[in-house]
Amino acid sequence: MSVLRAFRAVRPKKEYAAAVAALPYDVMNSQEAREKAKDLPYSFLHVDKAEIDLPPETDPYADIVYRTAAANLKKLETDGICFQEAAPKLYIYRQTMGEVVQTGIVGCAGIDDYLNGVIRRHELTRADKEADRIRHVDTCDANTGPIFLAYRATGEIDAVIDKYLACPREYDFYSDGGVRNEVWVIDDPADIDALTEGFRKVPNLYIADGHHRAASAVKVALKRRAENPAYTGEEEFNFFLAVLFRADELKIMDYNRLLKDVPDGLFDKLATNFEIEKEEGPVSPACRHTFGMYTDGQWYRLTLKDGRCDETNALDSLDVSVLQRLVISPVFGIDDPRTDKRIDFVGGIRGLGELVRRCETDMALAFSMYPTSLDELMAIADAGQIMPPKSTWFEPKLLSGLFIHKLR
Repeated sequence: MSVLRAFRAVRPKKEYAAAVAALPYDVMNSQEAREKAKDLPYSFLHVDKAEIDLPPETDPYADIVYRTAAANLKKLETDGICFQEAAPKLYIYRQTMGEVVQTGIVGCAGIDDYLNGVIRRHELTRADKEADRIRHVDTCDANTGPIFLAYRATGEIDAVIDKYLACPREYDFYSDGGVRNEVWVIDDPADIDALTEGFRKVPNLYIADGHHRAASAVKVALKRRAENPAYTGEEEFNFFLAVLFRADELKIMDYNRLLKDVPDGLFDKLATNFEIEKEEGPVSPACRHTFGMYTDGQWYRLTLKDGRCDETNALDSLDVSVLQRLVISPVFGIDDPRTDKRIDFVGGIRGLGELVRRCETDMALAFSMYPTSLDELMAIADAGQIMPPKSTWFEPKLLSGLFIHKLR
């Protein structure tokens, strides 16, 4: 069973929601965040990337950055921009981007569900990225960014959501890229109980996005359990902020690859496993096991030859696995794409034109990918397997700042 818990959210007053809400901290660097938040004093980037309020030469991992984040978070309340709910509630958060409409429940998930495998993962995390968010959560004494979870839909959960979608919205505004963000408040105890019980019947939740935020929240909770050996399990630090979405509503975009160098004999090496065709324009793969490749001003289509992967194995037959196993590792000599500086990754939201631009500036070759599916993600997570890094790019991104979960 899955735990969903109502909480006393700290959130913006209605008139400030659009001014506070910001893209997640990990989709931009410090300079981009500094530019984005310029002339936006209430932007949540002042909390999630607090180095933007310090001199440009400041180490983003210095103690002063985390202290500034905590001070900025507190200031949102003391200045009357945000407030804390008087009683625990849940929320509906719907995002619309073009034809994609995803409707989630905002609440808290349990760290024990993460530890015992009810919440399933598909990515490895990096210690340095975890360390950053651990310090951020611990110093702010709050989860400031939600974890993006997916679940297989059930009728009783849908019934409560449908009831509220017919009610007045608490927030309704557009963010970057023309994404519409709508929020409804669930404050009826009977409806909160119905959703809590509904999720008890959901066997598993899946981390779609936010593996580092989840791991960090759990490690802060374990630290606090160690500091409080008489803990009951009901303390707020035992739970972390999450938005739970129906898996069938989510959109995974392609996550494309860029390489620094073109190895000798590239086409002969690729021909072992792929059919190669020249194309007149950009190649956006329309099906599994096809890839676009751009180098030296020319696009190519690569089609995997029969028998080159085990179609009965969800991980082995994943396109990002195929490319890593048959191309990135043996042809380019990159065995650890998580740390190797010769490879970079570009989310599909930036378009294929970004691949061309990068190849004309700082990179030499690009691969365009067919997107991973939610069914593939869940099958791999159910099998306890780990995807290659940068396998999924979800859009639209959950905004930070609309909901904050205090740990006490």
